Amino acid sequence: MLIIAVIVFLVSLAGMLLLMPKLLPRLRALKLGQTIYELGPKHQQKQGTPNMGGILIGFCAVFATFFGVLWLCLRDGIPFPSLDNPLWALLFISVFSMLIGFSDDYIKDVKKRHDGLSPKQKLLMQLVVGVIFSLYSRYLVGTEILLPFTDKTWNLGIFYVPVMTVAVMFMTNSANLQDGLDGLLSTVTAVGMTAFGIFCYFLNTKSGLPMAMRPVLLTGCVALCGAVVGFLKFNHYPAKIFMGDTGSMFIGGMMIGVGMLSRCAFPMLLFCLTSVCSSLSVMIQVGYFKLTHGKRLFKMSPIHHHFELCGMKEPQIVRMYAIVTAIASAVAVLTMIGFLR
Repeated sequence: MLIIAVIVFLVSLAGMLLLMPKLLPRLRALKLGQTIYELGPKHQQKQGTPNMGGILIGFCAVFATFFGVLWLCLRDGIPFPSLDNPLWALLFISVFSMLIGFSDDYIKDVKKRHDGLSPKQKLLMQLVVGVIFSLYSRYLVGTEILLPFTDKTWNLGIFYVPVMTVAVMFMTNSANLQDGLDGLLSTVTAVGMTAFGIFCYFLNTKSGLPMAMRPVLLTGCVALCGAVVGFLKFNHYPAKIFMGDTGSMFIGGMMIGVGMLSRCAFPMLLFCLTSVCSSLSVMIQVGYFKLTHGKRLFKMSPIHHHFELCGMKEPQIVRMYAIVTAIASAVAVLTMIGFLR
C-alpha cells in the first residue's frame, strides 16, 4: 500500500508541475488577479497576482485519489462504484467545499464584485454540505469518535450530525482564513496531512474502522500533499499565483473529511492546529473588541498577520508554522498511541 501511496503522491505532484505553467498565463490573460485591501498589511506589491490556482490543486488531488483508490479496488477485489466505498464521501466533501470557494472567487475575480458571496450565503452552502456529509459519514463509520489518551470511543449518538456539521463549517473556514501569506497554507497542509494520512493508515482494530477505510484516507492525504507541494513551486514567497478560496476550501474539506471518516476529530485539531488557531484568533479578536468597546488583543487577525505586523517576514512565519505543525502532529500521535498498531 505504501508503494501505491508514493505513486499517488508523484502523480499529483507531476500533474501540478506540468499543468500550472499552462494555466498561469491563461489566468494572467483573463486578468483574474487578487485584490489587495488597504486594511491589511502592506501587500500592495501583490496586487493583480493571479488567483484561483486552487482549481488545479483540486483537479490534481481528485484525479490522483481516484486513480489510487481504483488501483486498490482492482487489486483487492473491492467494489469500486459502491456507496460503501469511502472515496465518494471524501470526494464529496472536498469537491463541494471547493465549489463554494470557487463561487466566491468567481464573483470577486470574474464578476469584479469585491465582496464575493455574502457571509450568510457562504454559511448556508456550508451548512447544506455539512449536513449531507455528516449523514454520509454516520452511515459509513457510525457515531463514535476516538478519545485521546485512551483506547476508548465516545458515542455522540443523536448529536453526531449537528456537532459534525458545525465541525465541517469550522474547518473549511479555518483553512480559508489561514491562506493569507505566500506558501503558508500549502506548507502546513503538506506537513500536517502527510502525518495525518500515515496516522490513519496505522490505526488498529480498536478504532473500529473498516479495513478499506485506512488506505483510502492515506491515498487522499498523499494526493493532496503532492498537489500542494507542486503548488509551492509557484506559491512560495514571492508568490506567482494564489490558491484563492477555491483551493483553501478544498483543503479544509479534505481535512475535515479525513478527520470524520477516521473517527479522529480530536487528533485532527492537532494535525490542523495552525488552521484552528487562525479561526480562534479571529473569534478572540472580535469578542475582545466588543467586550472592551474598540480595543484589540492582536495587532490584526488572523494571527499570522499579527506576527507580520510585529516585524516577522513571510518566509519566517511559514517556517515557524511548519515547525509548529510538525510538533503538533507528533503530539497527536502520542495522544492516540492506544489506537495504533
